Amino acid sequence: MIRADQKAQNDFGAGECLDKELITRKNDLRALLSEQERRMYDLLQQFHKTESELRSVYNTPIGKIVRYYKTIRQKKKTQKNAKKNDYNIWLNKYDLLSEKRRKNIIAEIGTKRESPLISVFMRLNKRSLSSLEQSVQSVKAQLYRHWELCIIAEASQHTEAETAIRKFVENDARITRHVKKETNTISEASNAALELAGGEFFALLESGDTIHPLALYHVAREVMRYPEAGLLYSDEDSLDNNNKRVNPFFKPDFNYDLFLCQNMAGNLAVFKTSLARQTGGFKRELEGAQDYDLALRFYEQLKPEQIRHIPRVLYHKRISRSGTIAATETQISGNQEAGLLAVNHHLKRTGIEATVEKAPEYPECNRIRYTIPNAPPSVDIIIPTKDMVNLLKICVLSILAKTTYSNYSITIIDNGSKEQNTLDLLKQWKNDSRIRIIRDDETPFNYSKLNNRAVHSSSADFICLMNNDIEIITPEWLNEMMGHAIQPGVGAVGARLWYPNATLQHAGVITGLYTGTGHAHKKYPKGNPGYFGRACLQQEYSAVTGACLLISRINYLQAGGLNEMELPVAFNDIELCLKLKKAGLRNIWTPYAEMFHHESLTRGQNDTPEKKELAGKELAYMQKRWGIDKNHDPSYNPNLSITSDDFSLAWPPRILEP
Repeated sequence: MIRADQKAQNDFGAGECLDKELITRKNDLRALLSEQERRMYDLLQQFHKTESELRSVYNTPIGKIVRYYKTIRQKKKTQKNAKKNDYNIWLNKYDLLSEKRRKNIIAEIGTKRESPLISVFMRLNKRSLSSLEQSVQSVKAQLYRHWELCIIAEASQHTEAETAIRKFVENDARITRHVKKETNTISEASNAALELAGGEFFALLESGDTIHPLALYHVAREVMRYPEAGLLYSDEDSLDNNNKRVNPFFKPDFNYDLFLCQNMAGNLAVFKTSLARQTGGFKRELEGAQDYDLALRFYEQLKPEQIRHIPRVLYHKRISRSGTIAATETQISGNQEAGLLAVNHHLKRTGIEATVEKAPEYPECNRIRYTIPNAPPSVDIIIPTKDMVNLLKICVLSILAKTTYSNYSITIIDNGSKEQNTLDLLKQWKNDSRIRIIRDDETPFNYSKLNNRAVHSSSADFICLMNNDIEIITPEWLNEMMGHAIQPGVGAVGARLWYPNATLQHAGVITGLYTGTGHAHKKYPKGNPGYFGRACLQQEYSAVTGACLLISRINYLQAGGLNEMELPVAFNDIELCLKLKKAGLRNIWTPYAEMFHHESLTRGQNDTPEKKELAGKELAYMQKRWGIDKNHDPSYNPNLSITSDDFSLAWPPRILEP
């Protein structure tokens, strides 16, 4: 047996050895740390030395040369970006009237035996007396000579104006004057001129503004090509204080939903005289928007093809010295309050239940709020998915938590999810009466087939196609989209989609961009209204994205659904919209249904040879079947670029001379 004192001595000896070992290791660590610190110090010194050498090179002649060329490259890049929208350069390149072209046009006009007489009503206001002569001379300079000009003016104390008007009338038999009494409104004076007009059509011109030398030629040419035309309008720009043309407004072909938001007919607007008389002419109670109101009443009497857009800048609007438009109607929609009233009257006449208010992001234009029936139609929100549980959860929960529309359900079609957390979530949702789960493990990813299967198994009145990477922002999103979808003549309705960084992902689809399709105003920052408000106004587009697309189930089935054979992944939503458009239906984009789009995270990008090959085949099909790389998109303008999505100028424009 070991004695207790001996055991204690042994324990003490072991402890002493342990302390020595700890001290040794501690010293080793200190040495190692010192070495590391030394190395870090050496690295820092080397860094400072290298930095100093670089600075010294940077300040040598060679460094200065490098710096100079770097600055030049940046400057050229900036100039290139500015040049693509340099309207002055664009005009000098594409809008000059050469002597040869002038002679050819005059010769062409001479061969036309039944050229229409065009009356021009010029309204003189006190703010534009100094520019009166420029306005009249722009009419007299027309290559098309078959016109008459009626100057609508008050009996004025301005001797110079009176003298000028009298001189114009005496020197040209085509010019007459209608004296506007002080008690008359512009509408009443215009109606008096309308009664006396001899032209088959009449155009409106505010004094101070001017028209292009080929303006009436292009109007007459369009009328002779389309004898049934009732209303014609052109593109326009503005004249600054130096008579420089600025701010071109290149408009789409007639776009009814955009027309309700802004007077896109604007200038140059040309009306059929007989129809104007038949519809009661200009309305006094809508003074300030009397032209907008007349155009709305024309729309009610005409077929869409009778409203002709001439994609050329034929009208130049005078800007006052304060920087505002000088005449009684602005470049967009005329007097705002009168414009709201004009649209409201139109909606009542046509039996559309809606209210009109100022557009929140572009208050000089309008927003239409359509009334939803007391018994709202049923909607089935169809969401294809595979795993990606976090995305799916955000999507579905945002719908359930935020959507104010009452009559909807959700169908999730699961294309072979394998991750356990996804399977657990889907199992949990099976107990929710608002959610239906369809399992499809057999079909390789085919977006068209998955959606078609879900639609065929649905009994809802309307179908909302939705990606699983969508996150709802505005609670009224479905009310807003449904308001459009239930209107007569509407096919598909699309939403405004944002990237998570608050830049635009979808604001309507333009066909022809980049030899395929592109999204209008893509990556525009939040708060930017876009081209003349088009990033924040309700309007028709040729197509809208299927990432969130509302359509009646009947229209979906009648159009044949999504193309499972040629378009299993991409362009299927675009083709659906083009089929609807071909059937005479309008595809609408609304900015008031807003969502985040975490784009293509489920399927990923076209980053494999197989995916790239499929994408190429789908694009080739769309080009061959629908001509998306060649045909004009009526929601766009041939003077705007097809190599960018920011509505910049086209170099060259896609219009034929003359």
